[in-house]
Amino acid sequence: MIKPARKRKPVRSPTAAKIPGREAATEQRILAAARAVFLRHGTAGARMQEIAAEAGVNQALLHYYFRTKERLSAAVFQQVASRIFPALVQTLGAETSLDGKINHLIAIYLDNLSQNLFVPGYLISELHHHPERVQQLLSGAIGADPQIVMPALLKTLERQINERVRDGTMRPIKPQQFVINLISLCIFPFAARPMLSIVFGMNDAAFMRFIEQRKKELPEFFRGALRP
Repeated sequence: MIKPARKRKPVRSPTAAKIPGREAATEQRILAAARAVFLRHGTAGARMQEIAAEAGVNQALLHYYFRTKERLSAAVFQQVASRIFPALVQTLGAETSLDGKINHLIAIYLDNLSQNLFVPGYLISELHHHPERVQQLLSGAIGADPQIVMPALLKTLERQINERVRDGTMRPIKPQQFVINLISLCIFPFAARPMLSIVFGMNDAAFMRFIEQRKKELPEFFRGALRP
């Protein structure tokens, strides 16, 4: 007796996702999965198969939405960068006092990075390995060409610094140095977290307590370094 052939389950084709509402949800699920994988392994170490498994889709669907890992990487980088760089641009360009800018930037960066511990290492790695994409991706993140936006912001910052220098309350410093020093002090503990964990014996809970203490101490430390 010949047994009837088993019915095979239909393979879901990429176009099956094109149902109103579902397509956008699927794309966002893939992006979220890619972000998790890229943050863990970097773009070079990430595998499309792992991203598909993380998203709960087949690889064909992954390629349907983003074609290549390079395109997916660019989308993830822009998504991550858009949570970091616009705050820098908006704060620097505001007419807030320098003290206000220092407090605001430190709070924003330490709070944001505390919720995304792998972001600094990921961004540094991506900018190092893909320098040709920096201008394009940063433009997408901040909504404008950084080569046009930044000179105006630095001019505002330079004016504020010069006013404080004339008042005798701050030593001279170039606006670029001001920005780089401040952001570096915020980002370094996160970028160097594995090393700090070993050197100082910090587990995750201890590291977060360290960052909470840093939120309180860093603003005054930075202002003190600028006093004449």
